[in-house]
Amino acid sequence: MARFIKSNKEFIGISPDSIRFRGEKKTDSTLIKLTRYNENSLSENTIGEIEDLTDLYKPGFTSWLNIDGLHDMDLMRQLPVNLDIEPVIISEVLNTHARPKVIEYDNCLYIGLKMLHYLGDGITIKTENIVFVVKEGVLITFQERTGDVFDPVRERLKNAKKRIRRLGADYLAFTLIDIIIDNYTYLISRIGQDIETLDEKLLRSANDDILHQINKFKSELIYLHKSILPGKEMIYHLIKMDSEYINEDSLVHYRELQSNINHAVDSLNNYKEILSSQLNIYHTQVSSRLNDVMKFLTVFSVIFIPLTFIAGIYGTNFVHIPELHYKLGYPVMLVAMAIIAVGMLVYFKRKRWI
Repeated sequence: MARFIKSNKEFIGISPDSIRFRGEKKTDSTLIKLTRYNENSLSENTIGEIEDLTDLYKPGFTSWLNIDGLHDMDLMRQLPVNLDIEPVIISEVLNTHARPKVIEYDNCLYIGLKMLHYLGDGITIKTENIVFVVKEGVLITFQERTGDVFDPVRERLKNAKKRIRRLGADYLAFTLIDIIIDNYTYLISRIGQDIETLDEKLLRSANDDILHQINKFKSELIYLHKSILPGKEMIYHLIKMDSEYINEDSLVHYRELQSNINHAVDSLNNYKEILSSQLNIYHTQVSSRLNDVMKFLTVFSVIFIPLTFIAGIYGTNFVHIPELHYKLGYPVMLVAMAIIAVGMLVYFKRKRWI
């Protein structure tokens, strides 16, 4: 499947609020977990059926509803009613190839972002679309699969002394987005370490394996750029839109996100420049080796020009060539040719042409 542009002809022209899954099934079953907390208590529950969720909003508490797996259409069609959100939001959630965006609806704030992770090979990076729906006292997150980068946040929630326990759903959304962006920087730094090791390999030998690695890293950086840069634009609009679902106290923290994602994008651009420089070095070394080969062949050819000239003269069929009748004519010619060849080699060496 293409990593950069993903589309399907059957979805062309469908209604914007049509609840249809436009993505890749990445988990066998849907998992729904509800975490509810305030300064004094914390509870975590797995929801078996969405109908069992009758009190998502509870005064004095912050509720975090996390849904892993988006392919269950029966469940998704129930969500607008059970969660009191508009169908167009679920339609946006099910379009997993959508760009990161932020939209404020009548009763919630929609934030879409890309979460990055390595595949099993530890080299290839894949993206997962994650959606945050922020309501008063409620945060709903939609993920394509089970497994994310939010474990540090879950651990902080278990500590009653942490600030996150005293603040609302908007601050919880901030902490989750912040850790996604921190993970951007981590992944870029991991790739960056591998890119920097290529410098030493290039100095030792510029071979086809090096070129393959450079092209591989270049492709990964382009993929990262495609995933992260729209997130930078989204963070900028999120800060500027002055949403009623983000408190003024939390907005200060959201401004930190802009600095963090700018750092990630700057690091990404730096490593792209390093890769371009390495590619230039590779081509320079290959050209240098080719020049060395051509220099050797040129010197070899130049040495044989006078030798071929001498051999050509004495290889003619004229009758009157005095040296042909000398007893030592042949060895003298060989010695003369050897002296010429050695003399030319010494001359080239002194000129540092070889």
